[in-house]
Amino acid sequence: MESSRKPHVVCIPLPAQGHINPMLKLAKLLHYTGFHITFVHTEFNYNRLLKSKDSDPLDIIHDDFQFRTVADGLPASNQRGILDLPDLCVAMPVHCKQSFKQLISELNSSPDVPPVSCIVSDGVMSFTLEVAREFRIPEILFFTPSACGMLGYLQYEELRERGYFPLTDESCFSNGYLDTELDWIPAMKGIRLKDLPSFVQSTNPGDIMFNYNLKSLQNALRTSSLILNSFEDLEKEVLDAIRIKFPTLYTIGPLSMLEQQLRGGNLDSLDSSLWKQDMGCIDWLDKKKPGSVVYVNYGSLVILTPGQLREFGWGLANSKHPFLWVIRPNLVNGGTQVISHDFLDEIKDRGLLLDWCPQEKILGHPSIGGFLTHCGWNSTLESICEGVPMVCWPFFGEQPTNCLYICTKWEIGMEIDNNVKRDEVEGLVRELMEGSKGKEMKEKIMEWKDKADRATKPGGTSYNNFKLLVNHLRGESRAQKP
Repeated sequence: MESSRKPHVVCIPLPAQGHINPMLKLAKLLHYTGFHITFVHTEFNYNRLLKSKDSDPLDIIHDDFQFRTVADGLPASNQRGILDLPDLCVAMPVHCKQSFKQLISELNSSPDVPPVSCIVSDGVMSFTLEVAREFRIPEILFFTPSACGMLGYLQYEELRERGYFPLTDESCFSNGYLDTELDWIPAMKGIRLKDLPSFVQSTNPGDIMFNYNLKSLQNALRTSSLILNSFEDLEKEVLDAIRIKFPTLYTIGPLSMLEQQLRGGNLDSLDSSLWKQDMGCIDWLDKKKPGSVVYVNYGSLVILTPGQLREFGWGLANSKHPFLWVIRPNLVNGGTQVISHDFLDEIKDRGLLLDWCPQEKILGHPSIGGFLTHCGWNSTLESICEGVPMVCWPFFGEQPTNCLYICTKWEIGMEIDNNVKRDEVEGLVRELMEGSKGKEMKEKIMEWKDKADRATKPGGTSYNNFKLLVNHLRGESRAQKP
């Protein structure tokens, strides 16, 4: 059959929403350009995916785009939330690697699909490199964070050698030590310890998350090629520093904009949301004035205390601006029952609370004027793509690094103090939506949007880099044939 002649790429993301989304975009782009795709979910997440949809996503899949699953090694009772990440990072390099090895063997022996010609793996699933080597299949790593976040992770080994990790004791969290400036990181002059990806903030030398990320980067350094969801104009200085260690760097972002240039076929409606999306919010937004609504979403993993939820809530309410607030079922310990009737009465007709929503559609809606965000990289890029300035409350991982660049380098956001207070939230939301700083950020982010648009159009850097990536993957495929 025709698909048997196609190069076959297996795409495997870290099993978290923020990693699945960009990997699926990349998989679809490769499919549009003629690749047979196997997209790999964990069994747990694939079951979540099915439950979140009104129909089976397989109903819209070509026979040359398939989903397959692997085991992650955790029991079904484990909810795979942020507090479970260390368990996942311990289990995956053993159980997921073995399951992935079995999958590759099955695919290569199947008469229904072409032999696997290349693996595109999430950069923090780099244990798959061992499987790729065993089967003599080329592999390229796709790191889903920002380039500035990636460069921060690349300092982990140096941080350990220089004695910054582990922290001496608990006092380092409160005595100002995390404000220490680090003047030796290329392209990040003056960055503080607290601005680097947060897993360095541990007193435990055996910290699972620090060591898992360090191991991933050590594995990655055995390769010479990387894919990043960014674009040259946005992070050029940082990208040049990364190229010292990874000479072949494919910057192909923002992927959502690139997808608009190259999409086609019946995969356009395929999404990767692990939560059921509330589409009714679009009708609510349609009734609001242009640029009048604050969109609030802390991503798929962040957790709040009941006190933080209340401070954010009353800050939003007191700003008197309409807002759409995503409160995931697992966002708060104690659930949404901590939201008082007084608060609901106060926000009636101008506040909408919902479990989950189609974020790209929301940010692209004319009524949205600002975004209160955790600074995840997908959210940051989507904000840039739609020209929506931000109020930032970073939580973990590389989000503090993104926040630093958003607020000081790109000048498209303002930061909320980690110890969130309602008066500060109210003031920053007012400034975002009606102040002079908000207007300046709007102008600046529209400039970045224009640069992102140019990067992903024919002749742009990201567009051209994607074509080079396609040629690279096709070349790897041909190299495998006798």
